[in-house]
Amino acid sequence: MTDTPIHMPELVAAAASDKKARDIVILDVQGISPVTDYFVICSANTSTQVQAIADNIEEKLEEKGVKPLHKEGYREARWVLLDYGSCVAHIFVEEDRRFYNLERLWGDAKAKVYHE
Repeated sequence: MTDTPIHMPELVAAAASDKKARDIVILDVQGISPVTDYFVICSANTSTQVQAIADNIEEKLEEKGVKPLHKEGYREARWVLLDYGSCVAHIFVEEDRRFYNLERLWGDAKAKVYHE
C-alpha cells in the first residue's frame, strides 16, 4: 500500500503526542497485514482524551490534505480507529489497550516507540 507518504506514521504519532497520548508505538506490518502498512497505537487516560487525540490526528492530517477512509468507535471513545489506507491509528483508553493487546497480536511486526 503506497497511497500515502512514508512519513504518515510519524505524522499520526506526532499529532497524538500533541494531545498527551501515552505509550505511542508504530508497528510496521508491511508484508504481515494485507490491510495496511503501519499501525500507530497509543493510550489515553479518559474517553474525552481519546476523542481529543482522534480529533487532533484528523485535523493535522487534513491540513496535509489527507482525510481518513474510515473512522470507528468515536462515540464510545474507548477505542477509536482512524484508517488512512497505508496507516491505521488505534487510540485506546488504557484498560482496553491492555485487554486487546494489539502489540502481542501483531508480535511479528517491527515495533518502534515514538519519541518527540
